[in-house]
Amino acid sequence: MEQTEVMKPESLDDLIKILHKIFESDSVNVEEVQNIMESYESKPQEWMKFAKFDQYRYTRNLVDEGNGKFNLMILCWGEGHGSSIHDHTDSHCFLKLLQGQLKETLFDWPDRKLSGGMVQKSQQVLLENQCAYINDSIGLHRVENVSHTETAVSLHLYSPPFQTCQTFDQRTGHHNTVKMTFWSKFGERTPFVNHRFAGEQLRRRHPMEISTLN
Repeated sequence: MEQTEVMKPESLDDLIKILHKIFESDSVNVEEVQNIMESYESKPQEWMKFAKFDQYRYTRNLVDEGNGKFNLMILCWGEGHGSSIHDHTDSHCFLKLLQGQLKETLFDWPDRKLSGGMVQKSQQVLLENQCAYINDSIGLHRVENVSHTETAVSLHLYSPPFQTCQTFDQRTGHHNTVKMTFWSKFGERTPFVNHRFAGEQLRRRHPMEISTLN
């Protein structure tokens, strides 16, 4: 069986063009997408304008909307930041390291008939330029920057795009549905919604910085 030659992207813009071409089809060749994303060599000068960090949590920054077929985004992880255990709403998820290291922990779906904590399947540490893949048939995962001295930046592709996902409590397996939001879109900060409670909390922490969050 002949192997298809991987188109090596020369830049982030080139990668986006190739992905648009691939996703013109209604079927997704997981191996092809993963190989192409991994073959892109991270160049900070190409993605730095999308890399927006927050002091308290990791951020999701939209890079390209993929003509409705996929979302491409950059996630920025401060020291010690991590996600909850979550699913991917029946979507494909590709995760490529642009800078630093991330630990990915896979879990089985919780068994509703059994009580107790969630079962861990495996762990791996992703290094710069490596690309991982997951979907809901593989399981759930948590992603963490375990370093206390270095930040991390990752490039994620989700197809089809989704607006909500489920997060899980590791101790009980109970889940909640959460809405996905973007810290920025196309390099620009998204409007900051100053909910009353959130505003009060922010004022208590940083009374002089509340106006800088927009």
